[in-house]
Amino acid sequence: MRPATYGVKRAVKYSEKDWKILREKREKAKKIMEKIYEIGLDPILYGSLARGDVKEDSDIDIFIPERVPSYKLELVLDCFKIASKRIVQATPNYAIKGEIIINDDVTVSFPLVKMKRREIDFYKFGGAVNYNELLLDKRRPGVDKRLMLIIPTQYGHEEIPLTDLQLSEVAKILDVCVEIIEERVRVLERRREIGRTGIFLCKEIPLDKTFEDALSEIVSRNPIVRRRIIGNGKSRFWKI
Repeated sequence: MRPATYGVKRAVKYSEKDWKILREKREKAKKIMEKIYEIGLDPILYGSLARGDVKEDSDIDIFIPERVPSYKLELVLDCFKIASKRIVQATPNYAIKGEIIINDDVTVSFPLVKMKRREIDFYKFGGAVNYNELLLDKRRPGVDKRLMLIIPTQYGHEEIPLTDLQLSEVAKILDVCVEIIEERVRVLERRREIGRTGIFLCKEIPLDKTFEDALSEIVSRNPIVRRRIIGNGKSRFWKI
């Protein structure tokens, strides 16, 4: 697969303003991740904040790569302003996740079902650092929405179009399977052709309702979601 990409290989040097934006957003993420880490979970920061190529309007995306009772998360995040909660599923075959939105620019997501290897690799594809790596100010390579491989450097980052690389080489750099790269290329190419694509399920839920109860209601009404649950091998998955 040889995806069409925007841009050419180049080195990007960050300005002091760029570094300042990155530091401030990472500090905000660190405070939230610290609370999650304190209850024995290992959250990851993914996307541009993991790579370093942030902008002023970049969101802070945090993911917990393991199932956890949602009330535990809500208890530790209660000291922040929880703006909304929702249940999302990208496609009928993908994992169902809970999302907690904080202050409208921070999203903490977590799986409500067991995740497959390639679903975990999705986060590494875009670049991801865990809490301890964040404390050490580590940055990781990842692919952005333009299908450019972003490799952090001392002065900023390098950008390399995926067309300049073998996908097996990209997989090795990112420590992911080739299948997730092929899948993400297809999705991003389709998004480029037809505009922003929708997701299969995106259901906002009341702040006073648990994710497990809300998902139980969705499962009772939606046979497609129910099949994903059955395929997960847990008919009563929400009773954690």
